[in-house]
Amino acid sequence: MTNLNQSFQGFHTQNWAQAIAQHEQSGTNYVIATVLGTNGSTPRGTGSKMVISGEHIYDTLGGGHLEFVVIKKARELLVQGEATQVIEQFNLAANLGQCCGGVATVMLECMQCERFTLDIYGAGHVAQALIGILAQLPIRIRWIDNRADVFPEQIPANVVKIIDEEPTQQIKHAPNNNNYLILTHNHQLDFELTQAIIKRGDANWLGVIGSDTKAKRFKQRLTHRNFTAEQVKQMICPVGLKNVTGKLPMEVAISISAQLISLYQAEQTTAPKRQGLQWRTLKNALISSAQTSLNGATQS
Repeated sequence: MTNLNQSFQGFHTQNWAQAIAQHEQSGTNYVIATVLGTNGSTPRGTGSKMVISGEHIYDTLGGGHLEFVVIKKARELLVQGEATQVIEQFNLAANLGQCCGGVATVMLECMQCERFTLDIYGAGHVAQALIGILAQLPIRIRWIDNRADVFPEQIPANVVKIIDEEPTQQIKHAPNNNNYLILTHNHQLDFELTQAIIKRGDANWLGVIGSDTKAKRFKQRLTHRNFTAEQVKQMICPVGLKNVTGKLPMEVAISISAQLISLYQAEQTTAPKRQGLQWRTLKNALISSAQTSLNGATQS
């Protein structure tokens, strides 16, 4: 019991609804734990919810050993990496050693944020033309620049605007297996971002705006800094489809958006015909919970 509190590191005061919105926006997987039913004395009643991610906890089911084992089970589901739902019944006295002694039935829903995530560095003309297109697609975007005045007043719902005097610092805040698009006004900044993203080592895709000459120079500089040929190949420069030409911001934006659409469509997998918790499983769990409640009432 001395290690219980270790699982509560990262507790946040946001409620479960705020936590869901935050995780959906950031593209972070999470688990919703919901109390479906109770019998006897329990920390919280039916309908209580909490949200658990790999590192953080939001809201509460009342604390104690019940919450500890719920968090542990939730993180086991997250490690499995699949969208799923399970129902667990916890006897607080017999199994968990809580003095309240009731029984709680809890549903755990593991939510996988499968939407395509993209960081765009630079808010110039091409980026602004591109955002207008990507705003209509199932893509989560972090739009990053060190110049507050270049962003438009209206930002689409699937875009988070980030102003950072040191844009390279944002790389460490990107989700795992992220996609990156570098469109800044500064070639040196472009190179620093490219270098840092490759060093991070988990980029799904890295596109850099530029010419063949710029691409050649960047590759040479990366090689001189002891990046391997395989690492250098991660950089796609010039970015965009080669058969969609033109130098106007909208022409370049259309070329890049076509490449991004092709990329995220290639990553989509065919969903199985049956997903999630089946009605029979849910019905059996509810019947079991009701029988437990009935037995408890009879014994009393």
